Amino acid sequence: MLVPMRNPLWGELAAEFIGTMIILLFGSGVGAMVVLFASGTPGEIVNGGYTNITIGWALGVMFGVYATARISGAHLNPAVTLSLAVYRGFPWSKVVPYAASQTLGAFAGVCVVFFNYREAFQRFDPGLEKTAGIFTTFPAFPDVLSAGFFDQVIGTALLLFLVFALTDERNHVLPAHYLPAAIGLIVLAIGISFGKLHGYAINPARDFGPRVFTLLAGFKNNGFTSGSEIWWIPVAGPLAGGLVGAGLYDLTIRPFLPKS
Repeated sequence: MLVPMRNPLWGELAAEFIGTMIILLFGSGVGAMVVLFASGTPGEIVNGGYTNITIGWALGVMFGVYATARISGAHLNPAVTLSLAVYRGFPWSKVVPYAASQTLGAFAGVCVVFFNYREAFQRFDPGLEKTAGIFTTFPAFPDVLSAGFFDQVIGTALLLFLVFALTDERNHVLPAHYLPAAIGLIVLAIGISFGKLHGYAINPARDFGPRVFTLLAGFKNNGFTSGSEIWWIPVAGPLAGGLVGAGLYDLTIRPFLPKS
């Protein structure tokens, strides 16, 4: 998301892995806290509930960007990487390696969270039948998948439009050291406003890597099997939405900014 220093590709890929892992450690970690330690009636979601979830994910993004921006640019999201390749000249040869590192980082993050909370999973959901949503996203209305897809397009379009606005060298919106916090606030705003139709993945790596983990770990409601093959929505929707949002920024705002 930010302008990186010149680094070997392996360093950039390591940074993308670590940064995305940080996002999932906080994001899935707060999901585990809210769901697995619910009190009151069985299954009731308390402990801050949805508010804590949106704050946890936002902080994860903020810290992930702070940790890696100077090395890789802190894309931490294939939708960001693809949009930068299309609109900002990011090397196409790095797109797949970046996306793979981001996805593996997300996978590693949820592995750590699951291992840490394994006893809580055993007590709350011993059959792993209802808690995959701690790690990955699902539609609120499985019978109308188009609603979730459109929701992912809107959320990611907002993300990329605003990220392009914040990081545009012509715009001079914020000093660089404030940008990670601002990007975290964007994610917080999207979660608050567009979080329920399909879980506001707005990031294919953040969703697909953890979903693969749920399949391998034996979660029953994983989005790949059991007649609910919805895994492609938080992959295709964000990729399309990112291109839409970045393109709209370049069409509507950037042409009217001073070039110096």
